[in-house]
Amino acid sequence: MLFFRGLKPAACWMFLIAVLGFAHGAAAAQLTTAEPKGAKVGATIELDADELTWLAEHPQVIVASVQYPLYLFKDEHGRWSGLNNDLLNHITAMTGLQFVHEESFSTDQMLGRLESGEADMSTTLAMNDDRKTFLDFSHAFGGAGWVFVGRADAPVVRSLDQLTEKVLVLPARHALEGTIRRDYPAIELRSVKTYAEARALVESGDAYATIENEIGAQLYPLGQLKVGRAVEGKWEADHLAVRNGQPLLLSILNKALEAFPAAELRAIRLKWLKGVAPVEPASRWPQMSQWFCWGMFVISLFGLLSLLWNRRLAALIKQRADAEKSLGDQLSFQHALMDAMPDPMFVRDLEGRLIMCNKSYEEGLGTRFDQIQGRQLIELDVLPKATAALLHAEFMAQLENRKPRFSERKLMFNNGVRDIYQWTVPFYGADGQLRGLLGGWIDIGRRTTSM
Repeated sequence: MLFFRGLKPAACWMFLIAVLGFAHGAAAAQLTTAEPKGAKVGATIELDADELTWLAEHPQVIVASVQYPLYLFKDEHGRWSGLNNDLLNHITAMTGLQFVHEESFSTDQMLGRLESGEADMSTTLAMNDDRKTFLDFSHAFGGAGWVFVGRADAPVVRSLDQLTEKVLVLPARHALEGTIRRDYPAIELRSVKTYAEARALVESGDAYATIENEIGAQLYPLGQLKVGRAVEGKWEADHLAVRNGQPLLLSILNKALEAFPAAELRAIRLKWLKGVAPVEPASRWPQMSQWFCWGMFVISLFGLLSLLWNRRLAALIKQRADAEKSLGDQLSFQHALMDAMPDPMFVRDLEGRLIMCNKSYEEGLGTRFDQIQGRQLIELDVLPKATAALLHAEFMAQLENRKPRFSERKLMFNNGVRDIYQWTVPFYGADGQLRGLLGGWIDIGRRTTSM
């Protein structure tokens, strides 16, 4: 009897935990269903006469766009998607503005198009003093911090002071480049074209660290890398960047953002960033309270362990099934993200055998994945024999020296010589062991012609 009387407080704690868990789940369900499929902003905004005249004379706005999942990217059908694209679609419904994406392939190229007047605006540029000389920025509609990304076997990068006399690699014209050059002259800055090149240089040891948006830093397998602390005092607010000399366009965009329902914006961000955006650390008191509750729960279950063993075993089986489902979802997302890339990409193992490729790779070689999976280039006829032998030898040499490779070159394909920008980088497993090569190419001749 005394034993069961002692269980009453524990039972109360168990009931309270169950109620709180149910309430939390109900709130999460409401948030996830806040934006039903196909929902649109119903209300339009009031524009003055000058704005209406400008709108009539400029029915289309050219948007310089760089693919940056999950903010802006092309899906498997080649259509633009992502958080920022949803935002523009809502602004279209509110104002009538029609946005036309023109793809760029680096931040530097995108800024060049805005400076030259080839594009009117962008959705993924952070604000800094240099960019404010030729761009105007709208009201903020969200944001994220900057974080350091360094090697997994090096000390965690906590501040810019820690990078004194070390190599910091950034994409050309990075938003923080000017500030770092001015305030931290002892840091050795190195510029590359893309974040992928920056991560590859850090992974190979040619650079000590890079700096990325905290959302983007979590989208890719870290391998030999790890995310460090946030860059103190540096917050990347989300803005729409408009080329100077277009005050009426900026005014229309600001009016739309001001009238944008907070619930709609929250639903859009939740749709794309749920499970990716970092969670703020909990305070100590809730954590201690949680430990206390679990302690009471374990004590109350101690006497009933034998009776609940089968239920616990069933729960473990379900947990494993959920984990397998989660892993399957992650793999499906990675396949979809890879297929969404417009340029050929492939993954090969330590023997040079093909593990994975995207649709552009299949189209570029005129074949199908099921015909080339698990095979080396020299075992196939998708390329001339001399080209296949050359590339296979380069792959094997690169697996030996473990260095990334980026080069512009001419290669003979079955349909003739092409000018390409080729890149291959080693990738590593969670255990730090070399697993193979990730690579691809950009057809420079075709893109130059299309542009």
